[in-house]
This record gives sequence, C-alpha cells and structure tokens, in this order.
Amino acid sequence: MVIIEKMTTQHLADVINLGVVEEQRKFVGTIDEILKSANAQVRPHVIFAEDQIVGFFLIDITYSKNYDFAKQSNSIGLRSFFISKEYQGGGYAKQAILILPNYLSEAYPNHTEIFLTVNCQNSIAKALYLKGGFKDTNSLYYGGSAGPQHIMVRAISSSIETGS
Repeated sequence: MVIIEKMTTQHLADVINLGVVEEQRKFVGTIDEILKSANAQVRPHVIFAEDQIVGFFLIDITYSKNYDFAKQSNSIGLRSFFISKEYQGGGYAKQAILILPNYLSEAYPNHTEIFLTVNCQNSIAKALYLKGGFKDTNSLYYGGSAGPQHIMVRAISSSIETGS
C-alpha cells in the first residue's frame, strides 16, 4: 500500500538517496536540484510503500501565478514527480497518482484542480497521468529545458477513484 506525506527534516536522509535512471534525469533532474527549488510555496512530499520512501514530488501552490495555462487562482501544480530507480516497475507511481486527489483535497482544501506538464518525449509518464485521471489539455508548454511539454489537468476531489 502506498501513502503520501509532507516531507519533514526526518525524511531528508532517505530522500537524498532517491534518484532516477540516467535517461529520465533530463525530465526530472537530480534530487539535489529538486530540493533547491523547495520553499514555502513549493512544498516537498514523499511517497511511502511498506514503510520505505520510494518516491517524491513537489506541490507548487503558486503555480497559477507563474503559468498562464493555470489561470484559476485555486489551481496548484505537480512538479518533479518520480519513483526512485530501485523501486520503479512496482506499481508505486500508479498507486500514488490514484490516491493523489484525496491526499490533496485534505492537504490543500482551498484548491480545486492540479496542473502538471509532462515532456512530449516522456510517453510512459503521460500514460501514467492519463490512467490517474489527468486530462491532456491538447496544448503545449514550451518553457521546459528538455523541450515541449503536454499540459495536463485533474480535478482535486475527496472521492477515491481507482481507475484501471
């Protein structure tokens, strides 16, 4: 079973050991780079499976102020979502994406939707997000360092949707 928690300083020793395989690094970056972007508005979260931290992501509560495509002030952004290389293939990413809306509805009750961008070359991640209830807006974001990105959005709700 997968659970999500806000990252605290006690998670740091485990988090700094997380990482992706080389070919995914252009999409996600290194954990050191990601942690440098965390602050009061861009908040780190950890993904647990069997009491082990297996993944990580950021929630950007100022996403709508920085990205025109997320115009609504009650929108937040999912950034730097990944499962660490040693845990990939175990279904943890799908489980985390499926429970994310419930988690966000409790952790960020004043927000009603979540946006993300996924690189056009990263078809595996895009398929994961679609299975998790994200919708492709059929628009592209061109500000990414690794090329154009699909813009995706999902409503944040308090009802669990398990999908398949």
